[in-house]
Amino acid sequence: QVQLVESGGGLVQAGGSLRLSCAASARTFSAWFRQAPGKEREFVAGVTRSGDNTYYSDSVKGRFTISRDNAKNTVFLQMNSLKPEDTAVYYCAATVVSHPYSCPNNYKYWGQGTQVTVSS
Repeated sequence: QVQLVESGGGLVQAGGSLRLSCAASARTFSAWFRQAPGKEREFVAGVTRSGDNTYYSDSVKGRFTISRDNAKNTVFLQMNSLKPEDTAVYYCAATVVSHPYSCPNNYKYWGQGTQVTVSS
């Protein structure tokens, strides 16, 4: 059983940065999703087991960077140039069991989420 624990969320002004961490991540394809109030959970970024390949939603491409440190079993999400529309609960997910990787239903493990709030 894999237990994912997110950290690093908080309140930041627009244009600021935050770095999220997902500890005890499984050494499989891993991703970050987010869910704003009243909206569906959406894919943010994904990274392959090796860390060699990364994938991003159009809304965060060029601003967010996903990476991993397999020696520490941790996946990171560096978020720069944050906007108020980035406000959401951010979830770490691991072990995609089906495709596409952008669909939250296709992941086996989830963290409890960490709140990110961006003020204007």
